Amino acid sequence: MRHGDKINNLGRTASHRAAMLSNMTSQLIMHKRIVTTLAKAKALRKYAEPLINKGKENTTHQRRVVFSYLQDKEAVTELFGPIAEKIGGRPGGYTRIIKLGIRQGDNAERAMIELVDFNEIYGKGKGEVKEAAKKTRRSRSTSKKADSTEAAAPEAPAAE
Repeated sequence: MRHGDKINNLGRTASHRAAMLSNMTSQLIMHKRIVTTLAKAKALRKYAEPLINKGKENTTHQRRVVFSYLQDKEAVTELFGPIAEKIGGRPGGYTRIIKLGIRQGDNAERAMIELVDFNEIYGKGKGEVKEAAKKTRRSRSTSKKADSTEAAAPEAPAAE
């Protein structure tokens, strides 16, 4: 029976799994997105999100705690620097998993896991573009009406 056994072992020993998740988290922090299998992405989310949450509080203790998991100075610096600035106001949900289909060789489900605030396609950047486009359309329609009324007014006195 599997009472209380929620961890996905991913077919690895505990030490191999810990090393793999540590390396994948470091790469996720450095590159902002990685492509892996769906099962690994789901396991990585549970491993990485608490560490990213610790990045909000920039203290020596939190840096040491995160370094004990990652063993990568550059990743820790990146996490407590630019990543912490972007995720400061977010209460959680720092990663997004997007399914990519199956892998040709072994039919494994592939997925891309990425940091939510570092994607320009989804999120804030896209909404601003739509609002700017709407403003442009409105201004064109009002300017056309204004141009037509201005053009009609001078022509009437000239005809008389």
